[in-house]
Amino acid sequence: MAATGCAWSKGQVLYRCSTLRQAARRFSESNDKGWFRSLFVHKVDARKDAHSNLLSKKETSNLYKIQFHNVKPECLEAYNSLEAEVQNKLHKDENYPCELVGSWNTWYGEQDQAVHLWRYRGGYPALTECLQKLKNNKEYLEFRKERAKTLISRRNQLLLEFSFWNEPLPREGPNIYEMRTYHLKPGTMIEWGNHWARAIEYRQENNEAVGGFFSQIGDLYVVYHLWAYASLQSREETRNSAWLKEGWDANVYYTVPLIRSMESSIMIPTKSSPLQ
Repeated sequence: MAATGCAWSKGQVLYRCSTLRQAARRFSESNDKGWFRSLFVHKVDARKDAHSNLLSKKETSNLYKIQFHNVKPECLEAYNSLEAEVQNKLHKDENYPCELVGSWNTWYGEQDQAVHLWRYRGGYPALTECLQKLKNNKEYLEFRKERAKTLISRRNQLLLEFSFWNEPLPREGPNIYEMRTYHLKPGTMIEWGNHWARAIEYRQENNEAVGGFFSQIGDLYVVYHLWAYASLQSREETRNSAWLKEGWDANVYYTVPLIRSMESSIMIPTKSSPLQ
């Protein structure tokens, strides 16, 4: 009795077998490529320690605070004057274990924004000591009341500096500063550090590297890279020259998959900023 419904001709069977062989071959080739590529992918060893202990500068124990203040557009000049007066006093007063690293107004990016970077030599104890003293400083409390009248909003983060980056030191100007902010995928900070420990060597020729930091309190898995350039044209030329160096393209290739989002801001230093 002839089979019905599911009967295939000899030609159909041969066609199906040929299709299956082609699919199997493509699967095998893709797996071979994946295996071959894996030989060259940088692996990150499992570590049993906090990221901050593995990536930060243990010998300095510096803690950084970055402040973002969104200012009423009509109050920016008054705000800058208020900040400059207080910043200079705190920066020079040896009784306060803090120092101003840099102070800027955003040029391209979020408008009417002020950014301040503070260093606390001695880590969290220095930060705590400074905050306690400021609570009892009547002049500072009055300053905060006056400053509040000029603000729309403000936020801050506590940061540590990467061990392989330059420590931000005062520099003469005029310069523009670029802050590149990277929001990383959770669990990728060690891998990011491994790649940038090599990549930073490609970005030293024009003295553009200012500092590199990662967040400890606030929005986590955030990285800040701070660069200085003579002009926007100098920035473009310096960045383009990095692509001519063997190895820079590999750093970009391996770090881009670690990023959730990123942004760039161009900032102008205020008159009171040690980074000019």
